[in-house]
Amino acid sequence: MDPTGLGLPPLTAAFVFGLLGGAHCIGMCGGIMSALTFAVPPSMRSPARLSGLLLGYNLGRILSYMTAGALVASLGTVIALSATARVILQLFAALMLILMALYIANWWKGLLRVEAVGKRLWRHLEPIGKRLMPVVRIPQAVGLGAVWGWLPCGLVYSMLAWSLAIADPVQGALLMAAFGLGTLPALLVTGFAARQLGALIRHRATRTVAALSIIAFALWQLLSLLAQGMPH
Repeated sequence: MDPTGLGLPPLTAAFVFGLLGGAHCIGMCGGIMSALTFAVPPSMRSPARLSGLLLGYNLGRILSYMTAGALVASLGTVIALSATARVILQLFAALMLILMALYIANWWKGLLRVEAVGKRLWRHLEPIGKRLMPVVRIPQAVGLGAVWGWLPCGLVYSMLAWSLAIADPVQGALLMAAFGLGTLPALLVTGFAARQLGALIRHRATRTVAALSIIAFALWQLLSLLAQGMPH
């Protein structure tokens, strides 16, 4: 069953969710991207070098997303041993998507409680990232991006819920890769023009449109489950 419930390929839907989450990505990670960009010594701040470093950060970040997706989907294979369990996982994924939308629009911040769980892991990873700075070479950027990919983020956790529902490690990794690629445009541009783009994407109207679109996706998922019939 299509885990999105949208009649769309899951990877396409994940990419769209990443695009729609651009407002949250800039709000949470835009400052990091800007700080890393301006931390490069002025003498080494050529467009080619900065582009390479920004791509390196994001490559590492997406690889971490893929690793998390594969791990969570592996757990899903253990949980989803029955039709009822699979439906429960899909309902959970739809709920997480709605929470993500509320978070993006600043309507309700309950997803912050989920992020708090990830902060325990982040306390152990953050020192590793600090040892990689200042970043002046692409391998350093990839390494720091790989650490950054585990930064507590409700948006990422919501998408990992989809990986859990898919219950296939390869598909879970690919789903998170597609999502990561969807977030890429906002974060790449942010590295060069954080203030200009950030103001536009963080605008209330932009966040509202993104949130309503994601809620529509989630409700379509729920309706699809109802139409196919809940197992007894």
